[in-house]
Amino acid sequence: MTAEKLDSLSSWQRLEEGRKAKAAQGGYAGYGSPAFGLCSINGELVEDPREQQVIELIRRHHKSGKSLQQIANWLNEKGYKTKRGQQWRRISVKRVLDRLYNKTSGSESRNISSSEISSELKSPHSQED
Repeated sequence: MTAEKLDSLSSWQRLEEGRKAKAAQGGYAGYGSPAFGLCSINGELVEDPREQQVIELIRRHHKSGKSLQQIANWLNEKGYKTKRGQQWRRISVKRVLDRLYNKTSGSESRNISSSEISSELKSPHSQED
């Protein structure tokens, strides 16, 4: 093995250990994008108020008995997008619900918004600029 490969491996190992240590302390280790509803600010996962509103809409529609596909269709009709700016699909809705109901592992976060989510949530197209 060349010296460059050893240095590269050593750097990778150092980065990996740093990520593990940060995650063990409750910080965001930086593996990909944070889950929908969360964002990373200064290495800490915090709730994204706009995405939290969409999660609440998803929860309400799910509790009312709508299917995953019906929820995805409704979100798309109202102009809501996923974290990556894509249209909603049923699997995207399922993943949000799985995290919401703790069916998958997730990191704890704090809420950065001091105001509570309003009971009447508006779609992005209903707001006037």
